[in-house]
Amino acid sequence: MPFAFFISMAYQIEVTHLSKHYQVHEKEPGLMGSLRSFVARKYRAVKAVDDVSFNIGQGEMVGFLGPNGAGKTTTLKVLAGLLYPTSGKATVLGFTPNKRENAYLKQFTLVMGQKQQLMWDLPAQETFLVNQAIYEIPRAQYDATIKELDDLLELGPIMKKQVRKLSLGERMKCELAAALLHRPRVLFLDEPTIGLDVTMQARIREFIAEYNRRYGATVMLTSHYMADVTALCDRIIVIDKGRLFYDGNFRALIERVAPYKIIKLQLAQPTTAEALAQFGQVESCNGLTAVLHVPRATATESAARLLSQVKVEDVTFEEPPVEDIIREVFAGIGKDEARGAR
Repeated sequence: MPFAFFISMAYQIEVTHLSKHYQVHEKEPGLMGSLRSFVARKYRAVKAVDDVSFNIGQGEMVGFLGPNGAGKTTTLKVLAGLLYPTSGKATVLGFTPNKRENAYLKQFTLVMGQKQQLMWDLPAQETFLVNQAIYEIPRAQYDATIKELDDLLELGPIMKKQVRKLSLGERMKCELAAALLHRPRVLFLDEPTIGLDVTMQARIREFIAEYNRRYGATVMLTSHYMADVTALCDRIIVIDKGRLFYDGNFRALIERVAPYKIIKLQLAQPTTAEALAQFGQVESCNGLTAVLHVPRATATESAARLLSQVKVEDVTFEEPPVEDIIREVFAGIGKDEARGAR
């Protein structure tokens, strides 16, 4: 049962009982299997998206999370109008996406980190000019937008280079620029930082945040890099096997799934795990270093007692790694499904 999340602002994305199912052909192995598939094909129903509902308000940046095959990209493609839903309803900016109306196509963008729209053998600026013509962007607005994007992404040195000669990070900056030339009000970002180094990932995140701030754009982001989500999104939607399992505040999920904080200690003298157990759950204790888990509600009190009774050289407080939190969420989903199957 998903947890509800409500907002008191105008919805720009509304999804109600959305489903997208496929019939997938399953062929038996060998020659006889191939021959049988000509006369008696076997199909398996795949529920890529199954009865999903959520709303997203203007200017929100929402993380859309789930393991591979969860239905994230399928949902984004339905919202972009690339796929027809099997059932249910989806509207974006008041439009029905699969109608592909020109007025709608000019107000959103879909950026897929593993796909590219740039023309491989030409400089990126040629793709920019093509998009200017497609979206009918007035020349003055085009020039102003290029200048803004150049200021934010430092495009000047690279947009005149042949795309095939750009690094992955440079190419991703040009992909984002091409996708945002028409100043879309809604951004669907599917793994926009995949394959990039840490520095470039941070740069892309800063750019997305600044675009959201300047234009009040609504952003729906999928990413396997939790740093993307934690840096940009207060709210997350968790989906698995096409079903919605969580919709709410990211911080609330962390506190619910991991109701503890981590204390890392550098000790002044060797101490045993048994001696530290009175202050919290000991994750590790190795001579002069130790890691403890302490309940959030008593973290300050536990730390004060520890510092007064144990000789400590250094101490740090940390939140549990977000990747661990998400893994626990997915593990919990699997346990719930197993119980329901019994």
